[in-house]
Amino acid sequence: MGTVTDIHRACFGIGELVSHKMFDYRGVVVDVDATFQATDEWYETVAKSRPPKDKPWYHVLVDGGDHSTYVAEQNLEADTSKSEVNHPMVPEFFDKFEAGRYRRDEPFN
Repeated sequence: MGTVTDIHRACFGIGELVSHKMFDYRGVVVDVDATFQATDEWYETVAKSRPPKDKPWYHVLVDGGDHSTYVAEQNLEADTSKSEVNHPMVPEFFDKFEAGRYRRDEPFN
């Protein structure tokens, strides 16, 4: 997972709840890339809507699943449910859930 040096460009931050606009799932952001960081092959095979590569992309743990997705910012919106995400890896990234957002007490190692 990448590091965003200019995270201020991103609409969503780590720990925020999001929903996918087209595929009707929700999740929590665990990392943000300032620009597309996967392979061109992945983009051609998976990113059918051809979202821009020069905008932020997000690593999202999917609610009710055990997988993550890599999603372009244009395909996400804020999830206003304020409900926790059911995913086995949430404790690996976050320590608590408060005010509709995940938080981590200690920085990532």
